[in-house]
Amino acid sequence: MNARIIGTGSYLPERVVHNTELEKLMDTTDEWIRERTGIEQRHYAAEGETTVDMAEHAARRAIEAAGLAPGDIDLIVFATATPDLVFPNCGTLLQARLGCTGAPAFSVEAACSGFIYALSIADKFVRAGEAKRALVVGAETLTRITDFTDRTTAILFADGAGAVVLAASEEPGILSTQLHADGSYKDLLYCTGGVSKGYPPDSGNRAVIRMAGRETFKVAVTMLGNSVDEVLAKNGLPKSAINWLVPHQANIRIIQAVARKLDLPMERVIVTVQDHGNTSAASVPLALDTGVRDGRIRKGDLILLEAFGGGFTWGAALVRM
Repeated sequence: MNARIIGTGSYLPERVVHNTELEKLMDTTDEWIRERTGIEQRHYAAEGETTVDMAEHAARRAIEAAGLAPGDIDLIVFATATPDLVFPNCGTLLQARLGCTGAPAFSVEAACSGFIYALSIADKFVRAGEAKRALVVGAETLTRITDFTDRTTAILFADGAGAVVLAASEEPGILSTQLHADGSYKDLLYCTGGVSKGYPPDSGNRAVIRMAGRETFKVAVTMLGNSVDEVLAKNGLPKSAINWLVPHQANIRIIQAVARKLDLPMERVIVTVQDHGNTSAASVPLALDTGVRDGRIRKGDLILLEAFGGGFTWGAALVRM
């Protein structure tokens, strides 16, 4: 039995913040941000709008696209680094809203790689016969942990949600997933506080993102390149077999580097970073939904999903649509 993606959905908050708005807050320019990151604008959650609020919109759209009702879902795996509450986890909070109570529902925290991790977990539930229709979500309200005095991170991170529905099928679907982590890089990209560790004395009881940009870029390009090679080798496929690359939307330069690794022209890469910035665990399903709904990604296409995040964590998934 295989797990196939049968529906996709996404959601972006109403508030759009263009680079020119950030020029008023910090020492940066629209030109500098576009050149270094490829980002033109991003979306910020409204006051009171939460990670689960956004996830519900994306989930309902994915379930509708799959031709199902919420009650048909028998597993929820929810990837986020910015949960509404410590507990109950976001998966159960979303489950209560959708009305598919009783099925397993839990959250996964692997930063920007969270959706790939969650997809891999759900795939294995379906393959094992433990679930027939799984909802996999990636959602973040990163603006709640963004330091708007730090242009290194403030220009990058934003809010949004994406989701897919997996269904058991005899047809090929998720061919394989490759997951990795290396905690020795923890000081290059991290959040400054947490429940058990507390918060820095000068933080005002607030945790924020910190990143060493150049070092993170170098490691990301190397690790993602290795992951691409690994997933293709596992399936005995050449690079030319890939129809579409759907990468983590972190930075246009990283996306271009992975495309070069695959010998893929940028015309075969789904790029949405210019419209919503880095939405961490939400970015891959957001890009996937865009490619599906605008007709570029079609049934039968072979797509490669990949992501890299704090930890460091990284992974890739080879998927037949």
